[in-house]
Amino acid sequence: MVQGDTPGRREAMALLLGLGGCASFPDLPDRGIADAPLFREAMADAPLLQGNAVGLLAGGPRVLIEVFRMIEAARDHVHLEFFIVEDVRRPGSGELLFDLLRRKLREGVAVNVIYDSLGSSRTSRAEFDALREAGARLLSFNPANPLEVRRAWRPNHRTHRKILVVDGRVALTGGANLHGVYANRCGPGAVDPEVDPEEACWDDVGLRIEGPAVLAFQRLFLDTWESQGGGALAPRDWFPAPRRPGPTAMRVLGSSPVQGRPLFHVARLAALEAARRSAIICTGYFVPAPREMTEILRAARRGVAVSLLLPGASDHAMPLHIQRSLYGDLLEAGARIFEVHDRVMHAKLAVVDGEWSAVGSSNLDRRSAAWNDEVDAILFGPEFGGALERLLGGRIAGARAVTLAEWRARPFGQRVREMLSWSFADQL
Repeated sequence: MVQGDTPGRREAMALLLGLGGCASFPDLPDRGIADAPLFREAMADAPLLQGNAVGLLAGGPRVLIEVFRMIEAARDHVHLEFFIVEDVRRPGSGELLFDLLRRKLREGVAVNVIYDSLGSSRTSRAEFDALREAGARLLSFNPANPLEVRRAWRPNHRTHRKILVVDGRVALTGGANLHGVYANRCGPGAVDPEVDPEEACWDDVGLRIEGPAVLAFQRLFLDTWESQGGGALAPRDWFPAPRRPGPTAMRVLGSSPVQGRPLFHVARLAALEAARRSAIICTGYFVPAPREMTEILRAARRGVAVSLLLPGASDHAMPLHIQRSLYGDLLEAGARIFEVHDRVMHAKLAVVDGEWSAVGSSNLDRRSAAWNDEVDAILFGPEFGGALERLLGGRIAGARAVTLAEWRARPFGQRVREMLSWSFADQL
């Protein structure tokens, strides 16, 4: 999903992306996804990394506060790769991100930034140029303007990743962009997201990592820098000897479906196919690929307790219409659906059987499965799984349950909007 623009511009962007063609999804066996060559490739590409210390960051402001703290502590280098890069303010202080980056540059810290050319379109050229003049290296991922392309024009191939690496020793990922919406008021006095989603409270979750997994994020950043023609970077201590400060085992999946590597899409399908007790999925945009819908329905029908935590208000109407058109089959299969109405839900999370957990940038939508470069951390074990289940349980407690009777009684106008929105499903 292309996030963070005004609704009028979003429709225009969907039309532009439609020029890139229709989505295609990997050919997988009807059963036994874990035995498929593509799944084995995903696991080989993302080896199990032991000894990590991780921390959940609940709420967009907490994510931004941690971004500022990590950059503040940088001594060698700062790497940022985000779909949306804006000159955001540090919550609670008003300090601007670009001012902090310029200060670190004056201290001798290298600053290298990859931003998506569509996602970051509201940040002016002058703002980026001022960072460059201060010594930062900036790279626009797949320029949307055909006159600026470095290789083939691929308007659908976006980087939707959220990566911060500092000094090769600490990393941050999750669903939150470097986006001003996370400064919006939450709680009493917050703007109704159904009235103005751009001014409403936005909910998100991030993950802070120390340990061997940090170097996996570092490799993803540097590989993208090279593949996008960023040019040589001055040598720094990109890969310091890894420490093992914690107990968490994890994999870091850097997906690039356009390059034949829909790694997290396949890994999440395999986890759903293997689910035996429970599956909780939270996503900012629910426009599942056909096989994703199939595996969710199969899990619910065989008795897995499937819970979907979904937005009840969004910055883009079309995926919300498509999402609601699918409720009938899901509810009839036994899945539970909860809509968040007091804020814009933007987090991308999953927990299966309390043991397999995912935090990252991938929505459960067709763009993440077929087009976007994404990054997702898969974490193993009941300790982290339990923590994520408790976080999601708190969000579910404040959400509204959707019933089958309510869905069947929805107005005719809503049904028409659902039908018309499917024309854009592959771009959402």
